[in-house]
Amino acid sequence: MRATLFLGALLSATFAVSAHAAPAASTPADDPVLGQVKQIQTRWETIKFTVPEGAKQTDEMTALGTDADSLAAKYPDRVEVLIWDGIVTSERASLVNPISALSLASRARDTLEKAYKMNPTVLDAGAPTSLGVLYYRVPGFPVAFGDKAKARALLEQATRTAPDGLDAWYFYGDFLMTQGEYGKARDAFIHALAIPVRADRKVWDENRRLVITEKLEQIKAKH
Repeated sequence: MRATLFLGALLSATFAVSAHAAPAASTPADDPVLGQVKQIQTRWETIKFTVPEGAKQTDEMTALGTDADSLAAKYPDRVEVLIWDGIVTSERASLVNPISALSLASRARDTLEKAYKMNPTVLDAGAPTSLGVLYYRVPGFPVAFGDKAKARALLEQATRTAPDGLDAWYFYGDFLMTQGEYGKARDAFIHALAIPVRADRKVWDENRRLVITEKLEQIKAKH
């Protein structure tokens, strides 16, 4: 049984380099580090959404995690690198046994906390979004560090910071569903679907919107 941690999305997460990334003029074309982050992001999307669940997906995500960890070790002061290392580590946690999952989730939390302290706005509020997901999907005390109050605060911050952040709004809606707040969840999902399509992240954008539509159908069935 897959551990109930970060069922991806993470981050999942929205995280293409945005105008919030510093320096403002940098792009993957003129910043080699951002180019490497883009490669991590693209590989994550491919593995997450196109490789069937099972040993192959786990092996490919593990290999990606090794590369993300190496990039974070090389550039420990780059927020974008830390966010994506945290996202991949969180994703790996959802693919392994509960004991290994908790270790990976804790490591992801520590990495994302560091990124959050450095700059919580970068990559469409990537750090607070990913942290929020961990805090509501990881079991709470005494099993692990899950905390619904922290999750709510982080995800609300993410949606304020990134009004056009698809993952921020998706995960906020998903969190609200887990709390039985179906009306608020529906509003969050509707907001998410109104966000402009990201043509540069077609696989991720299409899959995220598909899941949001399914969530809205689930809410409709309950009411």
